[in-house]
Amino acid sequence: MLPIKEDADIQVAEPFRPYERLVKIKLLKKTVEVPERNSLLRCFQFLSPETIPYGRFCWNQDCQYCRVVAKLPDDDKPREMLSCKFMVMPGMEITEISPELKLCLKPVLQKSSRTVAQPSPSSPHTP
Repeated sequence: MLPIKEDADIQVAEPFRPYERLVKIKLLKKTVEVPERNSLLRCFQFLSPETIPYGRFCWNQDCQYCRVVAKLPDDDKPREMLSCKFMVMPGMEITEISPELKLCLKPVLQKSSRTVAQPSPSSPHTP
């Protein structure tokens, strides 16, 4: 094992791609705000940082546990997609989510009258 240098800078990697603003999407008829320029699965992690990282997601499309059905702003009807691969689009409506996502997003989906998520103080965005 290598010794740790006392003067070494420790850098923590931010899980989100850099973003400048939050965009509104509908998640099972609930309006939420998520960081632009990120995959849907990362956006779900933004909404529920305590549960999504511990879900059974592979993050590379092999497991299929992140499957959703979503209607894009320019589409006539919803389409099936993997949230680990699809980038969020303002105005998209997610109408169905996998059982694994339902379990992990339960805290977000059960929030009462407050429907718009706010970034947590421990997760500042990077411009």
